[in-house]
Amino acid sequence: MKFLQIPLCVVFIGVSPLYAAGSHDPDWPCVQRRVDTPSTAVMWPYQGENQGATEEPAPITAELAQLLALRRISLDEAEKAIDEAANGTPPLGRDDYNAIFADVFERLNQRRSLLMSGITRYARNQARMADEIDAMRNEIASLNAAETPDFDRIDQIEADLDWRERVFRDRALSLTYACETPVLLEKRLYAIAQMLAARIGD
Repeated sequence: MKFLQIPLCVVFIGVSPLYAAGSHDPDWPCVQRRVDTPSTAVMWPYQGENQGATEEPAPITAELAQLLALRRISLDEAEKAIDEAANGTPPLGRDDYNAIFADVFERLNQRRSLLMSGITRYARNQARMADEIDAMRNEIASLNAAETPDFDRIDQIEADLDWRERVFRDRALSLTYACETPVLLEKRLYAIAQMLAARIGD
């Protein structure tokens, strides 16, 4: 009969709300501060000439934005696609680049928002599992302290506890990886913005 006490704080380091740097959302588990929408002004300094326009984007800009937003497209491939569009006929103007950036931003930010919602739900499930593990440990302690311990029950709980702790640790590692994904999307968006902005300055 064995009972492994594995502190949950060790598992939660880097993913628990207790360790979330600067986060004001108790349900946000990541070290990275929660920012619901990245600032477009930081990434994109240009303004369109027709801010009030509501026309549908041109096919070439819509197609390029859709391509650039695909994570399976490497940044090298993205830059090549931008070059091909920039050198096409007719050449792209500032409003075209504004439209491309706005479209890419919208697509990636929607994906990022979905990921962040999923991370929050995942973290809530982890918190519930942590509570269940603590309750099982307390029950084992109470059974062991009894005048006549129920060893069969203790063995049963310990077996279940061992399984739950392994699942909890595996999920914590997955949560750590998931927390990095919104940051990767932000970095991709910033890199694409830099590529597009460089063509405006050409």
